[in-house]
Amino acid sequence: MCIRDRFIELYEEPLEELIKISSVLTGTNFGNKVEFCSLISARTGKCSQDCKYCAQSSHYRTDIETHPLVSKEEVRKTAEDARKNGASRFAIVTSGKNPEESDFDSILEMIGEVNAVEGLKSCASIGLLDKHEAAALKEAGLKRFHHNINTCKSYYPSICTTHTYKDRIRTIELVKEQGLELCCGVILGMGESREQRIEMGMELAEISPNSIPLNFLYPIKGTPFESYIDKIDEEEILKTIAIFRIMMPDISLRYTGGRLLRLSKTGMAKGLDAGVDAVLIGNMLTTIGISPEEDKKMLKETGRELLV
Repeated sequence: MCIRDRFIELYEEPLEELIKISSVLTGTNFGNKVEFCSLISARTGKCSQDCKYCAQSSHYRTDIETHPLVSKEEVRKTAEDARKNGASRFAIVTSGKNPEESDFDSILEMIGEVNAVEGLKSCASIGLLDKHEAAALKEAGLKRFHHNINTCKSYYPSICTTHTYKDRIRTIELVKEQGLELCCGVILGMGESREQRIEMGMELAEISPNSIPLNFLYPIKGTPFESYIDKIDEEEILKTIAIFRIMMPDISLRYTGGRLLRLSKTGMAKGLDAGVDAVLIGNMLTTIGISPEEDKKMLKETGRELLV
């Protein structure tokens, strides 16, 4: 039996048995510390890409409010607030396939504003990059770049046709060539099979990012995936977290979008046992998140401490 098939078979194990294994691996590599991060949607909407899950695509009619690039002063204030709420990382996030040429210099200045906040590390998620943009981000002092694969290579054509999985991998390679840290994750619940979730895990293991954001599809009205509420349930999410931890014992697994919709409070706490060691706090890009106070309460109730 190949390794892939062995990982697929783990889905047949009882959840609690998987967590017994994965919790030991999490404790060994991360102790009882949980990292908080936060973000600002620095430019929202009007994206040329047709990602079927995304409220920001100009291909679909959704109810989101769009806005151009915010000021560096707004980024600084939001970053300072995030730090007060316990975040040790802060991401500048913009919509679009690539960074807008007219915005790029401003984004470089924003990185400096984030780095100026004591105890806060800068992150950016600004789309596909070329070699010169990756180098400029490094020169500006960026600590970590965020660029998801979103799903596995075999399923990618089912979620997007305006760019390819290979395009995303090329940006990931450029980021790593510059010596930047990498945050690279997935969205679960987009109709993928268990086998394809294992493919995601194996592809992420090969990429070997510093952190893996775990998003759970939040079906947005007006997108092709608006009815995909039943494509994954809480137990399946928790099993996938545990299996990912078993596959990648020392890579950070981070709660990001969709957990408020997809997981109960008990399920969120159990996800920490399953393998999550980091949490995106506050609101997401286009959806409401969980308050930092609630996440701090979850840490306390599960015997964990905030990584500061």
